[in-house]
Amino acid sequence: MSNFILSREQLAQLLPGNPYLDHWYDALAVALPDYDINTPPRVAAFMAQCAHESGGFRAIKENLNYRAVTLRKVFPKYFPNDDMANAYAQKPEMIANRVYGGRMGNGDEHSGDGFRYCGRGLIQLTGKDNYSRFAESIETAVEDLPEFLATFEGAVQSACWFWESNNLNVQADQGDIKTMTRKINGGYIGLEDRIKHYEHALHVMGA
Repeated sequence: MSNFILSREQLAQLLPGNPYLDHWYDALAVALPDYDINTPPRVAAFMAQCAHESGGFRAIKENLNYRAVTLRKVFPKYFPNDDMANAYAQKPEMIANRVYGGRMGNGDEHSGDGFRYCGRGLIQLTGKDNYSRFAESIETAVEDLPEFLATFEGAVQSACWFWESNNLNVQADQGDIKTMTRKINGGYIGLEDRIKHYEHALHVMGA
């Protein structure tokens, strides 16, 4: 098994203009080997998926600041009419509590769990169940996780944990970006962009 480690120069090509390059590099250099993301195809696939999910490693918390018309479109089940959508529009905490309440291990809408355990990290970890499993794997209290996920180390490590938990190295070894995307996204949203990032990363690594 290779022990390929991404260089800082390669990372700079993958994240052009990112203002926190050194922080991301330090976090990746520690976490990737720990989770056996240690060959050019594995690193390329991981970086491609994370770059797509986080807008080039710039957004590590889910943006829930939706307007009413978008709520109706994205979450029709939870906002079946204009009155309800208008009541929640551009109130991220209320939106998260409604959309994520009562599922994924979260308490009901009034518990506050939906916002407490909204999407965080490079591959957005969502729901108390996922938070709890990740917290257990790194021996941390689940209550401390939202703060940890806001750090460079936490954002990277949570993505690595998700990667390992879903056996994504198998698809990375096969170059199967489509199956990998379905496991991460639940569908194929952004598939072309993910493939573009992947091919660019392979090129940068000389693979």
